Amino acid sequence: MSVLRPRHLCSLAAALTLTLGATATAATAATAQVTAADLREVMFVGNNWEGTADVIGSTGDFAKVGRIDVVPDKAERLAAINADPIKWAFFMAIRNGVGEGHDQFVDDMYSTPDGRSVVVSRPSFADVVSIDLGTGRINWRFAVSGYRSDHMAVSPDGTRVAVSASTANTVHVLDITTGRQLGSFATGDKPHENAFSRDGKYIWNMAIGDVNTALDDPWLDWTKGDRHITVVDAATFRQVKVIDMRQRLDAIGLRDFSDAVRPAVFSPDESKLYFQVSFFNGFLEYDIATDRISRVKTLPKNPATSGDRTTWVNDSRHHGISMNPSGTKMCVAGTMDDYATVVDRATLQEGPLVSASKPYWATVSGDGKDCVVSESGADQVTAIDFATGQKKLSVPVGDHPQRVRLGHVEASWAGPSAG
Repeated sequence: MSVLRPRHLCSLAAALTLTLGATATAATAATAQVTAADLREVMFVGNNWEGTADVIGSTGDFAKVGRIDVVPDKAERLAAINADPIKWAFFMAIRNGVGEGHDQFVDDMYSTPDGRSVVVSRPSFADVVSIDLGTGRINWRFAVSGYRSDHMAVSPDGTRVAVSASTANTVHVLDITTGRQLGSFATGDKPHENAFSRDGKYIWNMAIGDVNTALDDPWLDWTKGDRHITVVDAATFRQVKVIDMRQRLDAIGLRDFSDAVRPAVFSPDESKLYFQVSFFNGFLEYDIATDRISRVKTLPKNPATSGDRTTWVNDSRHHGISMNPSGTKMCVAGTMDDYATVVDRATLQEGPLVSASKPYWATVSGDGKDCVVSESGADQVTAIDFATGQKKLSVPVGDHPQRVRLGHVEASWAGPSAG
C-alpha cells in the first residue's frame, strides 16, 4: 500500500474531520426539510451487554426519554447461529474474548435524519439493523462480511452509514434508509473507528489489529497485525492514502508505543488529529500537513491500576476522546485508570481527574458545554463541564454502556409503542 507524501496531505487537510458528535451529528445536517418542532435532539447510549439503548436528553439534566430493545429478533438470530458451527464458534469467541464473558449486542448507533429510525451495529450478530423507533420493529438487516460488526460513521447528509466488519478487514457503506450496500473497501487488520470528512468526500478508517491476544509486551507488538489508517474516496471507495503510525512513532523515538490508533478527534480547523493508542495512558497529536506526530501527552496513572497489560480490556489503557466546539478543550476517558479529565488543548495541561468506573467513550453534549462519558463499570453516563473540568451529574443507564452518539427522535417520542 502507498503512503501519500506531505504535499498530498496538505491538499486534503481541509477536508478532514471526524463525525464524533462534537456539536452535532450528520443526522442534524440532513434534517433541513424537518422543522425543529418535529424533532428532539437526544443522546443514544448503547448498553452493549444488555442489548438495549437508552435515549436521554442531549443537554441540561440529560433526563431519560425512552429505551429501545436493539435485539428484538434475538431468538431468530441465536437459532441461526446455533445451526452453523462456524458462526457459533465465532459467536462464542466474541463472548469469551472482546466481550469479557458477555455477548456484544450493540456497538454503535445513529438515528436517521427524520428521527424515525435508529441504525445499530451488533457485533455478536455480525450485522447492522435499522429499528423503527415508533414500533421497535426491524426495518432492514445487513449481514456484514465475516463474523463481527463494529464501529460505524454516518455521512454529513445522513444518507449513508459506514460499518467495520472486523474479522473481514472490510468496511461496508450502506444506504441508511434501505440498508442496500453502496460500496465497500479493504482496511488493515481489525477495522475499528470510521469517520466521514466534513464535506462527505472521504472516509477514514482506523485498524487496531488483534487486541484480545496475551502477547502484550512491547517487543511482541509486531504480532498484533497490520494496523494503519486507511482513507478512501467516499464516492468511488478507492484508496486515497494510508498512514502507518509505526513509522511516525519510530521517527520520534517511540518505538515501544503501539501503532494501533484507537478513538480519535480532529481539531476544528481540521489540521490536527488527536488519537489514543493501545496500552498508553495519554494521547498524541498528529499534524496532517507535515505528516508527523507533533506532540505527545502522558496522563496520570492510577496507582491502583495493575501493571499487567494482559489485564487491560482489549489492549485499552485510555479509550475515548472528544473536543469542545471551539477546539480549546479535550475530554479523555482514562478507561483502565478509572477517571476522565478535561485537557487544555493549547498547553495539554489536564484538569481535575474525575472518578469514573471504566469509562469507555467520550462525547460532547448537544450544546457543546459538557463532555459525556460512558461509565461501563458503573452502568451510568457522566457529564463533565468543559469550562471547569468538574463533574456535573450522572444518569443511570443499562448494562455496560459504551458508545454514546448524538441523534434525533420525533418531538413526542417516549419509546416504541410495540415490541
